[in-house]
Amino acid sequence: MTGRTPAADALELYDRTARDAAATVIARYSTSFAIACRLLGPRPRPHVRTVYALVRVADEVVDGPAASAGLSTDATRAVLDDLERETIAAIERGFSANLVVHAFARTARECGIGESLITPFFASMRTDLAVRRHDEDSHSAYVYGSAEAVGLMCLQVFVNAGARRIEQPPPALADGARRLGAAFQEVNFLRDVEHDTRALGRDYLGLSPGGLSRDDVLDRIDDDLAAAAAVIPDLPRDCRRAVTAAHDLFAELARRLRDGGTAGGRVRVPDIVKARLAARAWAGLSPLRERRR
Repeated sequence: MTGRTPAADALELYDRTARDAAATVIARYSTSFAIACRLLGPRPRPHVRTVYALVRVADEVVDGPAASAGLSTDATRAVLDDLERETIAAIERGFSANLVVHAFARTARECGIGESLITPFFASMRTDLAVRRHDEDSHSAYVYGSAEAVGLMCLQVFVNAGARRIEQPPPALADGARRLGAAFQEVNFLRDVEHDTRALGRDYLGLSPGGLSRDDVLDRIDDDLAAAAAVIPDLPRDCRRAVTAAHDLFAELARRLRDGGTAGGRVRVPDIVKARLAARAWAGLSPLRERRR
């Protein structure tokens, strides 16, 4: 053969292609996240995209496409198990034939994302194949794996992308990352409660008369958003705008959920409001603080 690419250049090209694949996943599945991600600096941006691409692919495995392709629950679980094993193996060897996994593995190696965060995430994804109604304990475990651990992965990126050596984030930032992830997840639970119940047969919140109410969940969300907002100024400068934009988008969703519920369909933030929130974040304004009514 002629025109063979040198090995080092070939890996660089493969890395770029893998990162482009991750960016495509995010652009197709989450316009809101894609907007927020553009507010990140060039140092953390590609790494955060790779984290969310892997998370999205795993989430899609359990949320419909696999079943639509004719896979049984056991077969879907096997696909998810294979994805977890390939992810961990790719981190160890620095390569995967799966482009999204490869991109994530390169990020994990550079930023110090290990099995202590990956294993709980995949455990929560497996829960979606087995648990239909969550109690308080299973809810907490699910939220940790599916959302808080992802927030901690992103924090590892914020602190370590491009650094000479990996450092552990300060405890206050770790708590803020967890609470912001939890708030995002619980907003989505409330937005999707009808779809989750009717289409997927899942009850994540266990709302009931005389028990946990929507207002209880919204109060918890507001508390978590406030705690996260307090530490956003302590993040690296090239991450603050994007995290502020994401925080403010979910604060706006929480406000609309409190005002209008879900009677009119899935609560959304209009594009013009998203643009306004992104603009204020770009201007360096502080995160929004929602006053509970």
